[in-house]
Amino acid sequence: MWQYEKRLQYPVRVDTTNPTLAAMIIEQFGGADGELSAGIRYLTQRWTMPTGRAKGILTDIGTEELAHWEIIGTLAYKLVKDATIDQIKGTPFEAHYVNHGKSPFPHNAAGSPWTANYLNSKDDPVADLHEDMAAEEKARATYEWLINVSDDPGVTDTLRYLREREIVHFQRFGEALMIVEDYNNSKRFY
Repeated sequence: MWQYEKRLQYPVRVDTTNPTLAAMIIEQFGGADGELSAGIRYLTQRWTMPTGRAKGILTDIGTEELAHWEIIGTLAYKLVKDATIDQIKGTPFEAHYVNHGKSPFPHNAAGSPWTANYLNSKDDPVADLHEDMAAEEKARATYEWLINVSDDPGVTDTLRYLREREIVHFQRFGEALMIVEDYNNSKRFY
């Protein structure tokens, strides 16, 4: 099923050392609307989709979100890997460093650890798909705000790529919603 290539889905270039930016990017590593939450949410919801096509869309997007999680972790790590203690002290990354060193850890930008409470699966495909579309829009907005605070051209490029993927995912979930609604409105003969 898997063909693993040892490269990221999108190349990550980081031109600076910036612990403050890393602390903000961690939001997408372990926040409620981040890549880990999205990937697990979609891979959990896929089982209750009524058609193979809808299941396939959730599976495709869920696995892609995990690839994006790897990209975000790479961004955060590259922004701090060469940082000195003096560069870390006094930044929002300092609290992260005290707990986890320079290793990415799933928590949001405020430091709250990732929790399964960020996920939901209602066994109602229409409700789940509406939630998924909203999650993609919230992630897109977060990427826009991260782009606004980024002063690293390489990081900004990667964030733009990830923002565009959120837009595509929103559209794909709209397609899945139409598939599910067509299925729900069709007559089934047994």
